[in-house]
Amino acid sequence: MECAARGFSTRCVGPAMRRCGQCGAVAYCSVSHQSSHWSYHKDECKRLEEQMRRVDLLNDFPFTFTEEATVQVSRKQESRCSFLSKRDLHPVGMWMYECKCGASASFSASDSFRNEGWHLPSSSCPCRGPLYSVTKQLCSWTGYFEWRKIPLDSPVALLLHWPLTIYHAIQVVGMGNLSPQISDELRIHYLGPQKELGQLGVFTELQALFPGLQIRVELVGPDVPQHMDGEMISLSRYPPCMAEECECNYSSEIPNLGNESALSSAVSLQLHRGFYHDRYSDITKDSPPPHIVIAPNAGVAAYPSWLPTIELIKEIKVPAVFTDYCEEACHLAACCIKTITGQPLSLPIDLNPFRQPMAVEESPLFIPCYSNCFIFAM
Repeated sequence: MECAARGFSTRCVGPAMRRCGQCGAVAYCSVSHQSSHWSYHKDECKRLEEQMRRVDLLNDFPFTFTEEATVQVSRKQESRCSFLSKRDLHPVGMWMYECKCGASASFSASDSFRNEGWHLPSSSCPCRGPLYSVTKQLCSWTGYFEWRKIPLDSPVALLLHWPLTIYHAIQVVGMGNLSPQISDELRIHYLGPQKELGQLGVFTELQALFPGLQIRVELVGPDVPQHMDGEMISLSRYPPCMAEECECNYSSEIPNLGNESALSSAVSLQLHRGFYHDRYSDITKDSPPPHIVIAPNAGVAAYPSWLPTIELIKEIKVPAVFTDYCEEACHLAACCIKTITGQPLSLPIDLNPFRQPMAVEESPLFIPCYSNCFIFAM
């Protein structure tokens, strides 16, 4: 935990052990730093106090490992590395990027993304298509795991929060019934991918969530490696499990629940290096505009590059959904968006039921932070 006044005043004198007595969300290295920071902190203190009252709700997950992955990680009694090691998932395949050990690992060629498996038993991961299509809107991890017949001791939600957040975003902006707007292709512009670039296989799950549609995802951001700029990846099969005898290891294409061909139902990803406002005209040169823009863990208030991107999104007039690690980051983002657009959010800040069920290590606040934790839209 860093001193909340770091960079505001003189150099910190030690660890941040002195918590604010009112909100309890921030800490300081000394009385002098707390005093000098009050002129800034007083505007956020009551808001952070309200957010601290919802900590139990943030930590509420249905998994058997919830205590370990939330409270114990937040208290540094457990780490992502140790959690994955206990499950023989450290650091392997798509799991490599879930802890610090994989933070510096370079993203490999697209073939490794397509062929990387779950490294889990067949009963613990969605290595094959669902037994039946979604009959009602999924609103929780419990509902998803019941539908996909996965036990609640499986850690697979740590990776699946990416496609499930896309699914939830489409529902909350009123696009759940896709047929009026979309004939056979769902076009998504996905902004600022980072660790997802090493976990692209999980996006195959979009086919299970939106059967019968051809799904095209344009991933745009400065973290896309130069050698992958413009690369197209077709996800025509689910990532396999670790059981060699499972049908997922010899099935060559996604099984389809309808009459459409597997080819027409494939998920395709295209990678674009750079900022969205710089690349948008290239992306849409030979393709229609997106149905939805999604920006996971956006950090709108932290990066000035969002200003021209938000102006562009306002201009193209498509739903744009953002997520962030904590409610305070979303609040600051909402203020920025209102300043730029002159309009309030079209979807107020709300907790994402499909947030990643493991707390972020080294959070800047005492409030637990989760990947894709809160969701809002403009």
